[in-house]
Amino acid sequence: MTETFESCDVAIAGGGPAGAVAAMMLARAGVRVILLEKATHPRFHIGESFLPYNLVLLQQLGLEPALRRLPHVRKFGAELAMGDGKRSTTFVFPEWWSPSTETFNIERAVFDHMLLCEARKSGADVREQTAVKQILKLTDGDVRLETEAGDIRAKYLIDASGQATLVGRHLGTRSNVPEKHLNNVAYFGHYENVYRLSGNEEGHPYIVMCDEGWFWMINIDEKRTSIGMVLRPEIARQVQKESGITPDRMLDWGIQRCPAVRRRLKNAIPPAKNNVTADFSYRCRPYAGEGYFLIGDAAAFIDPVFSTGICVGMVGADSATRQILEIFAGHITPNHARQNYIRLLEGGMKTLFKIMNQFYQHSFREIFLNGHGPLQIPQAVFGVLSGNVFPKVRWACRWRMGLFNLAVFINRFIAIGPRWERFSLLNPPSETAEIPSEMSTAASSPIATAKVS
Repeated sequence: MTETFESCDVAIAGGGPAGAVAAMMLARAGVRVILLEKATHPRFHIGESFLPYNLVLLQQLGLEPALRRLPHVRKFGAELAMGDGKRSTTFVFPEWWSPSTETFNIERAVFDHMLLCEARKSGADVREQTAVKQILKLTDGDVRLETEAGDIRAKYLIDASGQATLVGRHLGTRSNVPEKHLNNVAYFGHYENVYRLSGNEEGHPYIVMCDEGWFWMINIDEKRTSIGMVLRPEIARQVQKESGITPDRMLDWGIQRCPAVRRRLKNAIPPAKNNVTADFSYRCRPYAGEGYFLIGDAAAFIDPVFSTGICVGMVGADSATRQILEIFAGHITPNHARQNYIRLLEGGMKTLFKIMNQFYQHSFREIFLNGHGPLQIPQAVFGVLSGNVFPKVRWACRWRMGLFNLAVFINRFIAIGPRWERFSLLNPPSETAEIPSEMSTAASSPIATAKVS
């Protein structure tokens, strides 16, 4: 019996931002592309804060007007604090060091749906509720997939399947990073009527750090705020065992023990339960191989504290698409295209993974929170965290990052700036339990703030 395959030039597994951007770019170039998405959009997804480089990419794609029409909150920087909330540091994206001085926070359901619709408008064959069941063949020029709606043959596969890591699991290349502090669990939900900063600071994500993990607070539209807590899994298991708290109630447990977060929720309306997801950092190397390119979380997942995920995904989509178009045009060999793509992704990811590793060191947090330093070192660090790492970190940032890393190392032994007291959710100081009476949704913040621009 003869097997029948529906043919296209490129098959894309996954319809999130990375997959949608890749489909859009390929379709605009006249390539026959089929995008296979197992869910139906709009659908809920976490990860609502974007880096400045994301806005630049959307502008290059001509999608800024479509973005502006969606409910969103403009983002010009971020605010960070320790769990006691006694003081915080805010920073804005530095003009010379950042790809843009502005970006945005947005509900992922509406943003992802917009991108998928734009891919369809561009001519991509978008098929929702169509999951890839298995990979049958994976070679340059001949990729075969079994889907729930029939088999597909393509010349190349772009894996944008997210944490399902279609190719990584097929090839057995997915591996969690060895650093245990990057393997966590996240509890999150959408709240209403949460206290906000005013003016251009309204869109600042609020990152609160504790010994056991960290919290995020992200305003995503006029009413709602995304709030989450990231914990080491052994801490979560200990708390649940000793207190009997179920996983869908863990976020409230953390909020009640963290003054910095709790005081901003004095008048908030919480969800009935929190969501739960694994937050394990991993890689699926190599990021490109015979017949495939990996983009977004299908390639690697980094701890989301600095909101790098979608930026890496969209950059990967842009680069993988360009490499495939060069192959089709006969300008480059498949092997050379793979090397180009791997080099770009490895370069940026190496820097981001290093910063994520340091984030869990108290010395890093102290230096970072102080926000002051000579030679524009803080500005360079914030520039890197705004997405300025592709195709590689420029020299002006690299040597400043080197000095910053040296300062973090020295600070472990000799204080080179004001000390910030550690904060533990398991043993919160009793004197921080009281919520300041002046804090309300209409009040100004009582937190002492050091600004960095």
